[in-house]
This record gives sequence, C-alpha cells and structure tokens, in this order.
Amino acid sequence: MIAGLRGRLEAATADAVLVDVGGVIYRVGTSATTIADLGKVGDAVRLLTHLFVREDQLTLYGFATSEELRLFETLISVTGVGPRLACAILSHVRTDALYDAVAHENAALLATVPGVGKKTAARLLLELRGKLPAGAPGAGLVTAPSAEENEVVEALRALGYTVAEAHGAVMRTGREPGQSVEERVLAALRQLAEG
Repeated sequence: MIAGLRGRLEAATADAVLVDVGGVIYRVGTSATTIADLGKVGDAVRLLTHLFVREDQLTLYGFATSEELRLFETLISVTGVGPRLACAILSHVRTDALYDAVAHENAALLATVPGVGKKTAARLLLELRGKLPAGAPGAGLVTAPSAEENEVVEALRALGYTVAEAHGAVMRTGREPGQSVEERVLAALRQLAEG
C-alpha cells in the first residue's frame, strides 16, 4: 500500500493534484483544503495517502495532514459515502468545523455540501457520532450551540459567508467572559480574514 508521496507539484485541478515523484507522475484525489495548503506548481509537496481499491479501479487519495486523512478514512467507512463525497465534505467543511458539527448535531452545516441533502446529513451525523478519532476536537461533546452562537453565525451569513465558514470561525474564536454578540462577530471576522 502507498502510505505517502513526496515530490514536486506538477499541476492541480478542482479535486486532484498531480505529483511528480522521481519522474513518475501520480494523480491524487484530494480536498480543496489540501490543494490550498500545498502551495503553487513546482513546490515540493508531501502527501499522506489512502489507496482506494475496487474491482475495477485503484485510486489514490492524499491529504496534507494526518488529521484530514484520518477524517477521510472515517467518512468513507460510513454507509453510502464514497471517496469523492468524502473529499467534497472535506472541501466545504474544515476538519474542526466538521468535528463540531458532529458533536453539536448540526445537520444544516453538512447539508451545505453539494451532494449532501438533509437526510444524508442526518445519517452522517448518526453514523459519525461514535466514529470520531479519539482526542478529536469536539469528540465526546454533546452540548448544542447556544442561541448567542447561532446569532453570530446568522450575522456572518448576512455578510455573505457560508454556514460552514461562519460556524468554523465561531468555533475557532471561542467565547471570552463578558463578550457581546457584536464583539464575537468582530472576532470571527478577524479569524476569517486571517484564513
């Protein structure tokens, strides 16, 4: 099994990268998150990979971080989720936001992913609940988002951010004692601006 690749980034498409490893160019399916993290064509890259084997195909998927690879492998273990849908989920929802969505049973966030409707999102939440890697951010949490957090997410959505972007920024900024909704919106906007 191919556990990883180290080489030079030859090209990138919407859902894959081409990596030149000693003169052999591998096509590696991946998420938009990894593509954004890899840099530009010609840069040295390192990917952790998963070889997906079917009767009629061998497809290599790779990710910039071990956390994203683990989450990809967890997603494809869910009934009805193949590697392409798993990559689409990871492309539209950052790993920390996905952990939080599962922990807080936020089906609306998962339903923003193309190819994931409300029913699929609910099934994903149900099946992922016990499958999150140990020690994952949000693993084991059962509290729902507060009304204040929902208000901050809605304010960010009104400013043009997606549910996934808004929810991820709110979760990353956290809550400081005595902080108003407006201050939390500003903190989330700073987080979004930093990338």
